[in-house]
Amino acid sequence: MRRKFLLLLEMCLILAGLAVGWSAWKVHSALDQPLQVTQEQMLDVPTGTTPNRMFYRLEGEGILDDAFWLRLYWRFNMAGVPLHTGEYRLSPGMTVQDMFEAWRRGEVVQYSMTLVEGWTFRQVRSAIARHEKITQTLDGFSDAEVMDKLGHTGVFPEGRFFPDTYRFVRGMTDVELLQQAYMRLEEVLAREWAQRSTDLPYRDPYQALIMASLVEKETGVPQERGQIAGVFIRRLRLGMMLQTDPTVIYGMGERYNGRITRADLREPTPYNTYTMTGLPPTPIAMVGREAIHAALNPLEGKSLYFVARGDGSHVFSDDLDEHNTAVREYQLKRRSDYRSSPAPQSGNDSGDAAAPTTGEQGATDEPATPSPDDHIEPSDGNPAPGTEVPVLTPDSAPAEEPATR
Repeated sequence: MRRKFLLLLEMCLILAGLAVGWSAWKVHSALDQPLQVTQEQMLDVPTGTTPNRMFYRLEGEGILDDAFWLRLYWRFNMAGVPLHTGEYRLSPGMTVQDMFEAWRRGEVVQYSMTLVEGWTFRQVRSAIARHEKITQTLDGFSDAEVMDKLGHTGVFPEGRFFPDTYRFVRGMTDVELLQQAYMRLEEVLAREWAQRSTDLPYRDPYQALIMASLVEKETGVPQERGQIAGVFIRRLRLGMMLQTDPTVIYGMGERYNGRITRADLREPTPYNTYTMTGLPPTPIAMVGREAIHAALNPLEGKSLYFVARGDGSHVFSDDLDEHNTAVREYQLKRRSDYRSSPAPQSGNDSGDAAAPTTGEQGATDEPATPSPDDHIEPSDGNPAPGTEVPVLTPDSAPAEEPATR
């Protein structure tokens, strides 16, 4: 009896060993099998998807076999590994084991969204809405409702987001991206405010942000930002109007059709710095770190005027006579290759976001001698980030006619 029992036990052990060996072989085969893909494709893992659900889904799509054995392997060997939401790249020749490693390391495909200096909030929303990998939740919302969704009720959105390239995985919402950009602007502004120069005419960081937006829209030449900020700050201290065309354009809103006239300069809007002293009530565009730094660390000097040379740079003048001489030289005798912003660089650095038009003026767009009543501007209602339009020059004093047109 004892001998029969031992023989039965031995047979059970042998069968168990065979079963374990066979199971191990099945798992090994399941892991080593190549994925049935003939070209690179994306595997979308939605939020809340479990590995087990993915195995059976892939088996149903004919991409792999033996989902049951893969489920067992994951349960006993990778139970604590999270399956990150996003997209994973599947390539020909890739095995299930390779896919598991990608899952374990969280190698989700990343996308980018570039928000560009000088963009308005309208342009920001438009660019985000066009990105097919961003989950859209704000369609039809007003700007005020968007700020409510972001948790900043009552905050005016213009200039409140930091221009940068943001990376994300498929499934990120427009709200999440805007929250990142909002917090980034807050961080940069706070850091620059803490390192600001003394004796600046700002009550708080928000006024510095408004000034930075004017600097951002006035020049595309980085090294001139400090000089332009210095001009504006000196004019503020003297009680002079800033008289900068981007504020006129912003105040016109959708009525702006590519040109502003003398009548537009005289039209009182909350933003028209030709009819009001001091800063406009809000920023007029999104600003980069350099513009913020310039607004908080302006260059010393005596200049109160500047005029575009035609190559993207400016001539700065201390008095009205010097300024009017520069106007006659660079504005009233424009060359055919005159341009109010630097020449565009080859390529596009704006990632997935489409950059606005450049707004440069050439011989076919602009008369050689501009008429005072026919003030020419770029054809886009939102000039390119950092683009100086032809006559973005402050005037001498509130009672005087603008020195340039």
